[in-house]
Amino acid sequence: MAEKRYLIVGGGMTAHAAAQGIRELDPRGPITMLSSEPHPPYARPPLSKALWKGQPEDSVWLPQVAEVKLLSARRATSLDRKARRVTDDRGESHPYDKLLLATGGTPRRLPFGGDSIVYYRTLDDYRRLRRAGKRAVVIGGGFIGSEIAAALAIDGRQVSMIFPEDGICARAFPKDLAAFVTGYYREKGVQVLAGDVPTAVSASSVRSKSGRELPADVVVAGLGIAPETTLAEEAGLEVRDGIVVDAQLRTSDPDILAAGDVARFHSEVLEKELRVEHEDNANTMGRLAGQGMAGASVAWRHVPMFYSDLFDLGYEAVGEIDSRLETVADWKVPFREGVIYYLREGRVRGVLLWNTWGQVDNARALLAEPGPHRDLKGRLPR
Repeated sequence: MAEKRYLIVGGGMTAHAAAQGIRELDPRGPITMLSSEPHPPYARPPLSKALWKGQPEDSVWLPQVAEVKLLSARRATSLDRKARRVTDDRGESHPYDKLLLATGGTPRRLPFGGDSIVYYRTLDDYRRLRRAGKRAVVIGGGFIGSEIAAALAIDGRQVSMIFPEDGICARAFPKDLAAFVTGYYREKGVQVLAGDVPTAVSASSVRSKSGRELPADVVVAGLGIAPETTLAEEAGLEVRDGIVVDAQLRTSDPDILAAGDVARFHSEVLEKELRVEHEDNANTMGRLAGQGMAGASVAWRHVPMFYSDLFDLGYEAVGEIDSRLETVADWKVPFREGVIYYLREGRVRGVLLWNTWGQVDNARALLAEPGPHRDLKGRLPR
């Protein structure tokens, strides 16, 4: 019997985890990884966290998976489902029996500024930022913007932030916590222009809607990503703000799976469709997809977590962290240590563990409870 041929489109953490998942069950089937990156797979979180705190750059490389044919700096251009082949931008064709789309996403861009702006996502973006001068302007006050601004300030740069929301991470944090974090950044020397937006960017400055002119040696944008679904769309797969997958991580074609940032799935626990762009989701979903490709019976029920470091503040979070939901705060020390619960219709849908550690699994268990949840004070240890 011929060995099963595995093809992975993507070369990030999800693709790497999938190759590991395949190898756990199939030590010999040929694996080809088609990656648009010029580098082998690496961990992305250190680019905005640990590398700025002294961790060496070579620590980002992920361990090599046995017998994987890595084709770097290749972009998949077409998918022929009938012939079971993917063609790349060099005109080469790659056959498969099982295909994984781990195509991730593309940074959202501003309609001006061009290459003057670093849309922070890759190792090469990190290297460019490391070489840049002292004055940095960060566009965006969400997950990536908050991390990059803190990292640059820790590195001794003069940092300005500009974003349209009222406070840092205002879409995720309750209003009082967002206000505290914004003030905290200002105490750390970061110039924060909340409620403002850039209108022009050059190689040396950013002009804002309010009329401010911010001098800059480097401009960094963290505006989120758009899922990279072009290949799937053109092949006729179901796409809806991501590639739609079932509980087995299969697309509308059972021989094609999708995982990581690009996959849109139904969460049994949260009772809604999600697309998650964080490390835990990439690694856990990627490994499960690889196992499924190799023939295992799998079911995706995981509730991904994510985490961040903001100067000497840190948090872990599970579920829906959305400031539009009802929130209940249980502080041990206000804004310094505690737990925030996010509720919809009386049920906990998200948990923010603020400088509180070792409670992620307990938070997941709480999300799975039927509710309603009435008295949450002390529900999780602070």
